[in-house]
Amino acid sequence: MKRCACWVLIVVLLLSGCSAGSGAETLTVLGPWTGDEQKAFQRVLDGFTRATGIPVRYQGTRAQNQVLRGDLQQGTPPHVAVLSNPAELAGYVRLGKVKPLDAVLDAEVTAAYSAQWLRLQRLGGNAKYAVVVKADLKSIVWHTPDSFPGPAPSTWDELVAASQRLAAAGQRPWCLGMGAPPNSGFPGTDWLEDILLHRAGPGVYSSWAAGRLAWTDPAIVAAWQSWGTLVLAPGAVRGGSTAALLTSFADAGRAMFADPPGCALEHLGSFAIGGYAAVPRPGGPPVPDRDFRFFPFPGAGGAGPSEVSADLAGMFRDTPGARRLMAYLAGAEGQRIWPSGGTTFSVHQHLVDQDVYRSDVTRRIATTLARGGNLCFDASDLMPSAMTSAFYQAVLEYLADPARLPTLLEQLDQVRRDIGREQWLDLPC
Repeated sequence: MKRCACWVLIVVLLLSGCSAGSGAETLTVLGPWTGDEQKAFQRVLDGFTRATGIPVRYQGTRAQNQVLRGDLQQGTPPHVAVLSNPAELAGYVRLGKVKPLDAVLDAEVTAAYSAQWLRLQRLGGNAKYAVVVKADLKSIVWHTPDSFPGPAPSTWDELVAASQRLAAAGQRPWCLGMGAPPNSGFPGTDWLEDILLHRAGPGVYSSWAAGRLAWTDPAIVAAWQSWGTLVLAPGAVRGGSTAALLTSFADAGRAMFADPPGCALEHLGSFAIGGYAAVPRPGGPPVPDRDFRFFPFPGAGGAGPSEVSADLAGMFRDTPGARRLMAYLAGAEGQRIWPSGGTTFSVHQHLVDQDVYRSDVTRRIATTLARGGNLCFDASDLMPSAMTSAFYQAVLEYLADPARLPTLLEQLDQVRRDIGREQWLDLPC
């Protein structure tokens, strides 16, 4: 009987997942990455497990905010969640769901980040609540040596003139795609944000992003009209504005690499590198510097402002393992793994001078992100989710029928007025 009891105990231990000498909790991480991006982030988590012995289970979904809300309602939040919208993360901070990180991130880690990124990590408050897992530079216009061999425009008027010259020569100036379910329209918001930032200035941009400026303000109206002047002109967009509505943002720029190029320029964030590097060609996939490059959005060069975005990790369960993971994600070891593939960027200042970014294109982007002196966070990512969704939809409707612009802006401003002041995140450039 004793022998039977012993065997029963062994079976119970095996089924329960207990192991001698182990006892490390399995951490759960919720994030927005699937496919190749998930594989890349998994390398970061695997590095953490190798360094600490703590296993991590990752769940990737494009609907991470909805999944996170459901987990919180059931009382089973992940240890760490990664969100792309600081306003959403700040909302969870207000509800007391996100744990502060001041005791988690030591002075050495904190010193590796510029003052602007530290301000973002505080989400408008005094305590640190977020870690920037990766970031993107948005103020970029991409081209290839064949699609646009001329000098880079440095002003808005020069950009318009270059676009008109290309169209007059029978070349489509702009690659443009709005498809990005469930966030179709976001590439258009990036356009409008960059135009407003560089034509009206960081002060106007920040007031608008914080919900203090009406969508019917002349500066906002002018930004939409300026964008329309550029991309709605005859021959300006490959396939026209209707094609842009039906084209995935991930596919639009592929035409730059055709022979001859199907379009000359693309305004898209630094994440575009991953898409470009996957374009199949007889001579092999395109590589930075040799096959594609960029110039700053006119007005963004030198000491000018740059629009940026980031994916932010927050700690939703305060455990020893979760604390170690957050410190790893913020530290040089964890930050170095993902950028080594050449398509992802860290804002850790110490990595810029190390052998992480191996082309002029990637080093320029990484330097601007980590050390840029005038960075403005993506406005639509700072806005409450209801405002962001309405903004995306308005972009699509404007491209479909530009004459509706006054009505669309009135509708957007009504959404703004209906959102409580406490839901807006005020994060000046």
